[in-house]
Amino acid sequence: MGKRERYEPGTFSWADLSTSDADGAKAFYGGLFGWEFEDSEIPGGGVYTMCHVQGDAVAAIVQQDQQPGHWNNYVTVASADETAARAQQLGANVFEKPFDVMDAGRMAVFADPGGAMLCVWEPRGHIGAGRVNDPGCMGWNELQTRDPETAAAFYSALFDWKTERMEQDGATVYITIKNQADWMNGGMMPLSEQHGDAPSFWMTYFIVDSCDEAVAHVKELGGAVLAGPMEPGVGRIAVVSDPQGAVFAVFEGETDE
Repeated sequence: MGKRERYEPGTFSWADLSTSDADGAKAFYGGLFGWEFEDSEIPGGGVYTMCHVQGDAVAAIVQQDQQPGHWNNYVTVASADETAARAQQLGANVFEKPFDVMDAGRMAVFADPGGAMLCVWEPRGHIGAGRVNDPGCMGWNELQTRDPETAAAFYSALFDWKTERMEQDGATVYITIKNQADWMNGGMMPLSEQHGDAPSFWMTYFIVDSCDEAVAHVKELGGAVLAGPMEPGVGRIAVVSDPQGAVFAVFEGETDE
């Protein structure tokens, strides 16, 4: 259903987990999503673990001891070098200048003007996720930000995204994103007061058959439920974290092919 062979530039295409406990993450996500794992040695040291659903790579896990657990979101681009340079011109802070990932592709990492980290991916041997929008697969990417208007202007200029605002009492409550091919491609929403002084961040959504069952499994597997389950008008959603603190969301509802 959600098989992919390529991604248009400006499309979210991959997510990987940086964690202090790769083995613990495998146990958690394998139990939650039924992922199967394939370890690959990283030149220079380390292991990059591909996570599979029905034989397709859908995400990855990498051990990084010096950072809190977090999910990294990737957007496909035609040129990592040109996109990183453009992002810097628009006010981003480039943390990782463009570099080759063996023959898989070329990438860069930046923080947008609101502080949200994002990766850009210029594919070569690896297109990104071979399957999306199916259970256990990535289905949505959402920016939680203190300044949705500035974020929308930044990303529209960077990726040529089209944005559409949803308002309530004159205030923006959500912004939907469409990529260059006019496909729905994620969203942005204002950070709530409960986040305190936390910086803006991109959050990965994974598809599940049952939000309630997924929440129960998260608790059983040692994770935490941060919000929900809730019904925002489309589907059923919960925001959760794994045992190492990496935050993500689960979604039950209709998805695109």
